[in-house]
Amino acid sequence: MFVKRSPVMLIVSGLLFSPLISQSAHAALTGFVVGVADGDTLTVLDVAKRQHRIRLAGVDAPEKAQAFGTRSSQSLSELCYGKQAKVFDTTEDRYGRTVGTVICDGVDANAAQVERGMAWVYRQYAPRNSPLYRLESRARDERIGLWRDAKPVEPWLFRRASR
Repeated sequence: MFVKRSPVMLIVSGLLFSPLISQSAHAALTGFVVGVADGDTLTVLDVAKRQHRIRLAGVDAPEKAQAFGTRSSQSLSELCYGKQAKVFDTTEDRYGRTVGTVICDGVDANAAQVERGMAWVYRQYAPRNSPLYRLESRARDERIGLWRDAKPVEPWLFRRASR
């Protein structure tokens, strides 16, 4: 029987996380997802019972007050809440959050959010050769998620207008 796999699952299962995650990369953090703040931020509880606030690298989800903001949060919850998570290629943002690629039970949450039309590629931070651009283009072309909206507003522009 043939099982159709999404590009996210092919990236994660068939390509050893490459090109999204270098084959030499190792999980900088593992634990269980105990909270989802919005469509691009979650909390991971490690084995030492420490909580880590994680920002998905390379993506920017709609703000809660924005169209699709609640749905984006729900999508990330479906992907990760209560599941084992591995965080790769970590840095820290100006708010003290860990920024990285998050794999929840074998699914790349960063890529899945973009593929589901629940987040934009964060052009300011995503590398030019990121496969996330291809996923966003496909979601946009197929009018998936936030791309159903006639004029979706990028979260970084929404935040700027709200100041």
